[in-house]
Amino acid sequence: QVQLLESGGASVQAGESLILSCKASGDSSRRGCMAWFRQRPGEVREVVAIRSVSRQAGSADSNEGRFTISQDNNILYLHMSSLKAEETGMYYCAAEPGNICSRHPDRYTYWGQGTQVTVDS
Repeated sequence: QVQLLESGGASVQAGESLILSCKASGDSSRRGCMAWFRQRPGEVREVVAIRSVSRQAGSADSNEGRFTISQDNNILYLHMSSLKAEETGMYYCAAEPGNICSRHPDRYTYWGQGTQVTVDS
């Protein structure tokens, strides 16, 4: 089993920066891929950034280079800068055992409870 605990969500002004953290525990062999997803009210979860733990490589979705995913031991980070109002939502950390990392939330087995980010324009 894998447990994920997000933190760092806050209410910020547009243009500000924020760092989200996800502390992972449990079976590390089942965390080959880790990712951040965002869910806006009434919408499906969409991928924000993905990290292949085995390859120690990450990529952020098209956010004009403003988002970066990184990892330090068992903590996954999402660095967000120049935030926009449309990036408001609940941010979730997710993990799955494979080593080919997917963009689709259905592929992820383990989820945290989420942390809310609100960006005021």
